[in-house]
Amino acid sequence: MTPVPLEDIFLVAAALFVVLAIVLFYRAVVGPTTQDRLLAVNVLGTNTVVILALLAAGLDQSWFLDVALIYALLNFLMSIAISKFTVERGGVL
Repeated sequence: MTPVPLEDIFLVAAALFVVLAIVLFYRAVVGPTTQDRLLAVNVLGTNTVVILALLAAGLDQSWFLDVALIYALLNFLMSIAISKFTVERGGVL
């Protein structure tokens, strides 16, 4: 029995995270409350960063890590901006 290459394991893990992203996207669109939608969008952004990191390891392309780092920073800023907007609008989320 030959061992499975580590790159293939990373690519399968990335595919599983893509399936999770589809479920999260549904929650972000349908979510009954604003808190559900905000949390789903935040987790979706983090999930995207993980997918990009797994693709970088699986495909041996280091530029995916650069994109993942930039996307993580944008996701963080987006979370702060949405939180500030909802607090200024009158409610605490």
